[in-house]
Order: sequence, then structure tokens, then C-alpha cells
Amino acid sequence: MATSKQPGASPGPPAAQGPCDYDGTSPFPRDEQAVGPGAPRWWQLAPVAVIVAFPFLALALAGWVLWGRLIGPADVTLALILYVVTGLGVTVGFHRGLAHRGFTPRPGVGVALAVAGSMSFQGDVIAWVATHRRHHAFTDRPGDPHSPFRYGTGLRGQLRGLAHAHVGWLFAGTVTAAERYAPDLLVDRRMRAVSRAFPALCAVSLALPFGTGWLIGATLHDALTALLWGGLVRVALLQHVTWSVNSLCHMIGNRPFRTRRYDRATNLWPLALLSFGESWHNTHHANPTCARHGVDRRQLDPSAAAIRLLERAGWITDVHWPVASRLHTRRH
Repeated sequence: MATSKQPGASPGPPAAQGPCDYDGTSPFPRDEQAVGPGAPRWWQLAPVAVIVAFPFLALALAGWVLWGRLIGPADVTLALILYVVTGLGVTVGFHRGLAHRGFTPRPGVGVALAVAGSMSFQGDVIAWVATHRRHHAFTDRPGDPHSPFRYGTGLRGQLRGLAHAHVGWLFAGTVTAAERYAPDLLVDRRMRAVSRAFPALCAVSLALPFGTGWLIGATLHDALTALLWGGLVRVALLQHVTWSVNSLCHMIGNRPFRTRRYDRATNLWPLALLSFGESWHNTHHANPTCARHGVDRRQLDPSAAAIRLLERAGWITDVHWPVASRLHTRRH
């Protein structure tokens, strides 16, 4: 195990100050601090609905495309390449790099990772980072934007909470103040530019497979199948893998490391490859700034492998690799 630079504290969010009467089992009280005035209007929720719902059109389109015809190798290749690029943009760029400062990228590399992450349809970079830092500040306590224990720990509450943690929180109308949780990104003109470009980058994320499919096959059908698999299906899969870390990785799995009180983050190995190592979630919550989440033997962590390659290329520095003594003190 590597034992290089000692991790420091993540920037941005202040220390969590949950209600003193929360007992770890009751439903959360209304989080007035994080909710804007009044219920959200339909035009405020419409963009979220489009982002969440439109990939499911892939299921209907797939029936038409596959009716007597199989998916082609170019479609699979495009989907795989774009899944890796945009997925690592989220895990390496948004998460381990910007949200937790697990390494320091060169300016152009940081922008490239933020652009790749924005093409995943998971929100603009500043809002994503602010929401994630708030999640760490109030993990599984009042104030956590997507805890599956929001409605208590009874069976009905957990089922409702699972749906909330997976996708329901996106429609809750909660507002996470970037001024409080991501002030460092607000003063970074490059990150502000990437944040503003989010809608255009989503369009590029779909235009790339469509255009590539057209160039390869030279027919509209080839362009549409590439859009289906390299665009819609790829986006839907990556979204739900990411959201599964929010939901399943707080309810199912093991907890080899101690975390803060009420923090129920787990390690869930079946999601490790698809999530690029993000499902070693208990390890991450025990040591948030660490650039490697899969710290034990046979724990796949493609994001950490990508970070290692970037470090060796000289494109990132100050990587916070696991410290053996620090991990030892946090094991159960």
C-alpha cells in the first residue's frame, strides 16, 4: 500500500451541526436551511425531469432498433468509450479532484476533467460539488440531501428513503448554497465557465455518438443506433450507477471502517467496476480526501488507476494516497 502525502481536510463545507435531538432512527425534520421559499415551480423542475426521464426513451427505441437487427460493434465501442470518459470525469474530476481535493491538477487537466464530468448529465460542476460536500457534512443526518434514512429506519421508511436517495431527491426542490459549500469553485473563472456551459456540453455528449455513427455507417439508421447506445443508454446506465452509490451504498454492504456517528456508508463490491471504484463508499467516508477508495487487496478501483497514470504523466500532483497507519486506526 502506498504511503505518500497525508490527506488534509476537504475545503468548502463547515462542520455539520445537525439537530441535537436526532436519535439516528426517526424521520428527518424539515430542513428549512436547504429548502428555497415555497414549492418549486414546474419550470424549475422541468430540466431535472428531462435529464432523469429522457434516457428511458432508450428502452422504447431499443425495441424498434433490435426488431430483427442486433446492435453493432461500433455502437458498443462508442458506448464503452464515452462511458469511461464521462464516468471518470465524474469520479476523478468532480468527486476525488474538485469535491475533496484529493490531488492538484494542472489547469488544463482540471478543466478537461470537469468538461468530461459535465457530459454525464449529472448537473453542472459547481452544483454537483456543492451538493456532494453537503452530503459529507451531514451524512445520514438532517441536512443530508439524499440519505436513504430520511424517512426513518422502519421498513416502509427505508423503502421510501431508498427511492428518495436514488432519484427522488432531485425533485425535492432543495437548494444547496454554492456560496457556502463550494466558494473555491465560484471564484475560479474556469470552473464558472464550465458550469455555464453545462447545457451545451450535454448536447455535445449526444452529438458525438450521433455524428460518429453517421461517419462510420453513412446512414441515418447507423447514426440513430449510435445515439441510442452511445448516448441514451450510456447516460442512463452511468446516472443510475452514480445514484446507486447514494442509495444502495448506504443500505447494503459491509462497513470495515469506522465513520462519524449515524454515517451508514457501506462498501458494495458488485458496483465497483461500473462505478469506477466509487462503491467502496465506507472506505471513502472514513477517509474522504484519499484518492484511492479500494484500499484492500482485490478491490477494483479504476479511478485510482487513472489518477496514478495522470500522476506519472506529470499532469497532476500532491496526490493523497492511502496512509497505512491512518487506515489501521480506523478499522473496526
